[in-house]
Amino acid sequence: MTNLLIHSMSEFSDIILGCLHAAGARDIAEVGAEFGGMSQQLAAYAGVMGGRLTSIDPAPKPEFVAWAASCPSVTHVPALSLDAMPKLSNVDAWIIDGDHNYYTVANELRIADELARRDGKPLLAILHDVSWPCARRDFYYAPEQIPAEWRHAYSYEAGVTIGDPGVRENRGFRGNGQFAVALHEGGPRNGVLTAIEDFLAETRSDERPIAYATVPAVFGLGILFDSSAPWAADVAALVHPYHDNPLIASLELNRLRNYLAVIDWQDREAA
Repeated sequence: MTNLLIHSMSEFSDIILGCLHAAGARDIAEVGAEFGGMSQQLAAYAGVMGGRLTSIDPAPKPEFVAWAASCPSVTHVPALSLDAMPKLSNVDAWIIDGDHNYYTVANELRIADELARRDGKPLLAILHDVSWPCARRDFYYAPEQIPAEWRHAYSYEAGVTIGDPGVRENRGFRGNGQFAVALHEGGPRNGVLTAIEDFLAETRSDERPIAYATVPAVFGLGILFDSSAPWAADVAALVHPYHDNPLIASLELNRLRNYLAVIDWQDREAA
């Protein structure tokens, strides 16, 4: 499998850090660290602001663990997000890039919202993988952690391609044992974007209207924020040029099709 894929949340660092600065966020919680590319930028920002970064990841890469241990403004919590998040307090902003499935994301948003209400904080949550392939299809790093009634049938070997709601065995974009994909795309309780939409439908109100913007690049960035917050207009102005931008979406679709073509070429060569 090629290593040409651009997939890191750090590609959005200017937008993410800009939103944090506009909101005056100091104490940040991150779900999903992996190598720590985005974590290092968040920690640097939090340090300048006199705050802290709490990074939740049960199994990050060794490079991240070593770095976090040496950084005084970072706390690494080696636990599942749904276990660790309820124990936090006074979080100004959430950066969510963990397990990309409906059950996990829906509950991460529910917990973040409950904590924001409890602590009197306007909600600001920034999520990755809100576009294809995870928008309408669950991906599982640890499917055994998802309750059976919330888990779709899945495969570690099958791959996904644009325009096909099913899967292709040992073809297309796939995890090669690192993650599993749901066998079908679409339908209720399936995918990251579906979780966000259901969260918005359940929580939006006149007293606390939640806004949502999306940047359709690098698998998609989603920004959820309380539009009644004093800083909401600044965040909205920052993300507006990128929100559902058709040129950006067209470039992303071309990037994905080219990447899938490279995978297909490699699979045919291997066969």
